[in-house]
Amino acid sequence: MISSRILANGILRAIATIVIICLILFFLYQIQSVLIYLLVSLILTLIGTPILVFLKRRLKFKHTFATITTLVIYILIISGFIMMFIPLVISQGQNLSLLNTVKIEENSLKLINQIGAFLESHHIDSSKILSSSNLSSKINFNILPNFLNSILGTISNFGMGLGSVLFITFFFLKDREMFLNGAKLLIPDTHEEKILNSLEKINHLLSRYFIGLLLQLFIVFILYTVVLFIFGIPNILVIAFLCAVLNIIPYIGPLIASILAALLTMLSNLGNDFQSEIIPTTIYVLIGFWIVQVIDNNVSQPVIFSKSVSSHPLEIFLVILIAGFLFGILGMIIAVPLYTIIKVICKEFFPENKFIQLITKNI
Repeated sequence: MISSRILANGILRAIATIVIICLILFFLYQIQSVLIYLLVSLILTLIGTPILVFLKRRLKFKHTFATITTLVIYILIISGFIMMFIPLVISQGQNLSLLNTVKIEENSLKLINQIGAFLESHHIDSSKILSSSNLSSKINFNILPNFLNSILGTISNFGMGLGSVLFITFFFLKDREMFLNGAKLLIPDTHEEKILNSLEKINHLLSRYFIGLLLQLFIVFILYTVVLFIFGIPNILVIAFLCAVLNIIPYIGPLIASILAALLTMLSNLGNDFQSEIIPTTIYVLIGFWIVQVIDNNVSQPVIFSKSVSSHPLEIFLVILIAGFLFGILGMIIAVPLYTIIKVICKEFFPENKFIQLITKNI
């Protein structure tokens, strides 16, 4: 029989453990900005490692100079991004009414009225349809500006921590070997080789993945820009950039991008005739976006999600689908990198397992 003293000690230990866990979680919550900086720096390090290796091996740069050059490349890219898009959003945002909720509501109601007039011209009782659906009361006009403001806010917050991110990235790149040697001291000798092999493979695969992802977004941005330019849509760079960013979300992102492009196209052409100009232009833009997505789904994505992480397309699709059901949009975004890490670790520690051999045969 358990004595009361042993039981009391067990309860106290359990309470102490819970308190310590809560304090750790609270501490991590308080330094969440630092954790985000570290995560961004880690991603930049993974992307920058191939550039660093190229500068050292092909151009014979010294390690420190190669690190500085890689960082300068990042700064030039980020500066170009800021110079291109931020002034564009500020100067043209009001014209497009992207950030003005009242204007969006006013324009959207005009659009609903034009849709009603279009239905009436085709002998359809629009008043009954629109009153039964009660669109004006159900539409949340804050969705679009809140989404865009969140993107701008993220860019702004990232700008505030840009110096910290670049500083951390510099030392991640420069002292990568030192960090690995330090990690060796913490790793048990029995698993040292397996863990180090895992880290090397993970670094290689994720570097390819993130570089491929950036290339995919750039290609999609260029194609979206061409489509919007062909049909004379105002503010093409802003719309194309926002829609390209949504492609980070696998499968669902392009669908949301198409809806966003259609809405912004209609809102940008309110002064034109609804039946002869707005509807055809919107349909043409949607067709153009769907063609871009067909190209992306059959060319860009297979290269990135399959070849870059050495996984079968169906395997990747199922992983993203399961992650989406379990953890929502965030799960879909991190599904491929996390799955790649798990596969590499399983291959190193359970190489004899038949199932592990099957899913990791290309790694």
